[in-house]
Amino acid sequence: MHTTVLLIFAGVYLGMVLGEIPGLRLDRAGIALLGAIALVATGHTTPAKAWAAVDVNTIALLFGLMIVSAQFRLFGFYTWVGARLATGEVPPRTLLALVVAASGGLSALLANDIVCLAMTPILVELCAKRRLDPVPYLLALACAANVGSAATLIGNPQNMLIGQVLGLRFARYLVAGGVPAVLGLAVVWGLIARMWRGRWAGDLAIPALAQVPFNAWHTLKAAGVLGALVLAFCLGPWPFGAVALTAAGILLTSRKMDSRDVLGLVDWQLLVLFMGLFVVNHAVQETGLAAAGMAHLSARGLNLQAPAVLFGVTAVLSNLVSNVPAVMLLLPTTAHSLSGPILALASTFAGNFLIVGSIANIIVVDQAGRLGVRIDWRTHAKVGIPVTLATLGLAALWLFMLGKTGFRCW
Repeated sequence: MHTTVLLIFAGVYLGMVLGEIPGLRLDRAGIALLGAIALVATGHTTPAKAWAAVDVNTIALLFGLMIVSAQFRLFGFYTWVGARLATGEVPPRTLLALVVAASGGLSALLANDIVCLAMTPILVELCAKRRLDPVPYLLALACAANVGSAATLIGNPQNMLIGQVLGLRFARYLVAGGVPAVLGLAVVWGLIARMWRGRWAGDLAIPALAQVPFNAWHTLKAAGVLGALVLAFCLGPWPFGAVALTAAGILLTSRKMDSRDVLGLVDWQLLVLFMGLFVVNHAVQETGLAAAGMAHLSARGLNLQAPAVLFGVTAVLSNLVSNVPAVMLLLPTTAHSLSGPILALASTFAGNFLIVGSIANIIVVDQAGRLGVRIDWRTHAKVGIPVTLATLGLAALWLFMLGKTGFRCW
């Protein structure tokens, strides 16, 4: 009986590594869902247990924040940001700093994937108009989105999951994640500015893009709701998921915006991935195989409850199976007071290592390719690898310093 569960688990996480099942049109979300279905179909879990395994608060938080992000996108906020960047006649290095700051700052409060999806075409158009090479700016967009998203518990999906499962306090995590994130953004700017020094010029045809008109009132409404949301996270005792759903409900109550348009921007694939992995991981936990595996590793010197080991394993595993599956797999091992920030920072910063390490990277590269800008894995790695190593080093040093003070996030 345990053998079947273990085989399903291994198959699902092999699919996370490959990103697909050869010969089939299944992506990571489909693989996770298929694994959950296989467990129910073979009788190794029941539909009731499968539903109970899903962390509803995490799913509610993800969904609610996706609705908030959709509001900004539908009413032209990102177009407005791009226009502000375009109007300033600043040197290329200064423009790069503005792109890093905008990408990192927005990703700390809105989903980093949405920021990259909305900003990539705008940035390509901006660079084409200014006769600049778009590649360094697009790499800055992706790297800064990943780094900036680590600053808060709502910047990316894995941080949301960590905050919910471990019961972390929003404001206290901001101390742990905010400092290395801000320093990391400076690293992103410094490395890219140095690599492209004297090579900023480009000659790209200006793409014909459909511009989303900017609606100041509805953007301000979304900003007000987001501000209230963050304030509630910092000060209130309410569950994050319930607060995020309340915010989503307020924004969906609109005379200007069709609900189908908003719901069309929800990343249903990501929600399905989360739910499928919740079921698969819970089934393995119930068998006791995960605890036995942990004991086996500890006996051989790989104790995942040790902060340094957890940090290193998280960074490596995030590049093998992607950051969300890696965090889900490692969360049951958390015991140290800094386990939450360790998982969040290591998994997020590691996402810049290779293109496939982060959905944000994939979105930027794919969107840019459709607009005639090619970013291959070598070009990305020349920036991504040093950015990853430098930011992970900063995070490790900061967490070590916090550990010496007895800092806790709850």
